[in-house]
Amino acid sequence: MKGEILFEAMVKRHKLQFAYGTDVVTLEPYYLSTMSNGKKVVFGRVNNTNEIRMFEYDKIANVKVLRHSRFAPIIPIYYSMN
Repeated sequence: MKGEILFEAMVKRHKLQFAYGTDVVTLEPYYLSTMSNGKKVVFGRVNNTNEIRMFEYDKIANVKVLRHSRFAPIIPIYYSMN
């Protein structure tokens, strides 16, 4: 379910807001992948920065799609579901 929400937000270029550990993150999702250890991750640009970060699915909670907030990627987006 979480993967579907993240994928849809990425395809429609909607920003996400979620809890990650003790932080609340607003993210422009760019890429979904599975690491060599089998963990699913999402890569994206953290709001108001130029930093692309990786977030592990299992540490993401309370995902909210910000449907009123769209973005234009600063890097090409490659759509893939691994």
